[in-house]
Amino acid sequence: MASELEKRLMGRVPAARRSVLTEDVHERVKGLIMNGDLEPGARVNIYAVARLLEVSQTPVREVLSALESEGLLTKEALRGYSVAPLLTPGQIADLYQLRLLLEPWAAGRAAELVTAEAGERVRAELASVPKAPQGTRYEDYHGLADHDARFHDLIAELSGSGALRESLRRTHSHLHLFRIEYAGRRDGDPTLAEHARIAEAVVAGRPEAASEAMRAHLAAARDRFLQMGP
Repeated sequence: MASELEKRLMGRVPAARRSVLTEDVHERVKGLIMNGDLEPGARVNIYAVARLLEVSQTPVREVLSALESEGLLTKEALRGYSVAPLLTPGQIADLYQLRLLLEPWAAGRAAELVTAEAGERVRAELASVPKAPQGTRYEDYHGLADHDARFHDLIAELSGSGALRESLRRTHSHLHLFRIEYAGRRDGDPTLAEHARIAEAVVAGRPEAASEAMRAHLAAARDRFLQMGP
């Protein structure tokens, strides 16, 4: 008997490609979560997902475990996997408070330590997304979400602090926040403009300007989310 998941989505989800199967299944299931096709709190059944994507259960098990580690799924004994809830306004404020404590320092330190090779990496990352996407589906904006994660991770890496970089990675903030941002039909133009100001200061070796640009970016992003509501 078809599950509720299959009834709602069968025919709307392309079958997963046989090549690079696990990666493809990962993107398909992540897309269902990020787009809200699988709503917060929804049960995610391994067998139903395997039938939906026309694949065996093995890659689905691997993918659901990976998505749990990314914070997009939760797992309970005897109940299995469910879609993680969206961040509340209080959780958003708390997350940004942490980032405001860590990332301005990281940007300033990256500017102090910047080399020609590091500057080229920062410029290349900016060039990877020349303009913000217009669509509101994960398929449209995942490139921007990936850039956002890479950009902040790169600044953390260039700060030289492995502990800070790992702390930021563990928040999975980019996935959680993009679930909210594009559900709210926000565009990515402010994010790209703010990244450009941070990058300019880092590449120029201006620690105070880099720190302030990062602080302004995070504060503006936080305010955009809080104005949007849950």
